[in-house]
Amino acid sequence: MRRDDRDDPFDDFFTELERMMNDMMSGEFDMHVERREPDAPGRSKDIHFDVYEEDERLRVVADLPGVEKDAIDLKCDGEALTIDATGTQREYHDRVDLPARVDEHSADASYNNGILEVTFETTGNSADIDLS
Repeated sequence: MRRDDRDDPFDDFFTELERMMNDMMSGEFDMHVERREPDAPGRSKDIHFDVYEEDERLRVVADLPGVEKDAIDLKCDGEALTIDATGTQREYHDRVDLPARVDEHSADASYNNGILEVTFETTGNSADIDLS
């Protein structure tokens, strides 16, 4: 385990966990628990989003705290919505696979208090094909 000069309230817990795992393995395996450092500032975070299907519409609601409206870039190809956003503390990059095909040109988006909402009209599931 990597140690540093700071007092960490979990040091004793991890030391005891290492000891118990090593005892349990009868010395055949030397276990070391290594804690990961928190993500560096500015590193990409996953976006929390919900997708709702309502009649002939599809709505995507995403949490983008700490981002200005002008720093959000949205793209849609009819099957997925791509969200790129940059704030002072973090960046977001995510692709939302949509559960139904949408008309990307019907998109209507709003952003208020860190909540992005994008609404689309859904298109028909498939086209009829004439067999000649």
